Amino acid sequence: MVPLQRAAIPRDTVALARFLLGKIVVRQLSSGAVSGRIVETEAYLPADPACHAVRGMTPRNRSLFLEPGHAYVYLCYGTSYMLNVSSEEPGTGAGVLLRALEPVAGVEHMRRARKNGSMRDLTRGPGRLAAALKIDRRLDGIDLTRRGPLWIGSDGVSVDSIGESVRIGLTKGAEARLRYFVAGSDYLSGARRLNV
Repeated sequence: MVPLQRAAIPRDTVALARFLLGKIVVRQLSSGAVSGRIVETEAYLPADPACHAVRGMTPRNRSLFLEPGHAYVYLCYGTSYMLNVSSEEPGTGAGVLLRALEPVAGVEHMRRARKNGSMRDLTRGPGRLAAALKIDRRLDGIDLTRRGPLWIGSDGVSVDSIGESVRIGLTKGAEARLRYFVAGSDYLSGARRLNV
């Protein structure tokens, strides 16, 4: 598996959300590596009322304004961290939320981090994903195109069928069909009606 090449990363946020499906997130821990295949994403566009960057750059959201391929990690409702990938041109705030992974390696590490849980639920949903991979604000701004504590790579697997739906859990911009997923995956979050 090789890290993503920044030159290959789409600048367009929707294109990036689709491009990331099937790629592998790798988290290197002192106890070993854990990884999972991305099966669900959501796009957050520059003028999107649900995007954290819509009102401009702040100390909290500055990573969304970096060149594509950087991590934006934030704490949601004081309980769960969320992992996003910056998109668009540098200086334009936008990103892709990683909503779900199919566990690939380090499942026992994930189970310990999540205090057990079924295989299907380990990384199904953005909060669970971050907990299973021990992702927190210390990883905010990291370059995901370089091997290190957190990176994204490709093992050459392509996705045959991509589904789309409205995004999950929003009050602003809730009607936008900007959620993308690997059709037929057993590891998707959200209601079953959204995953067909």
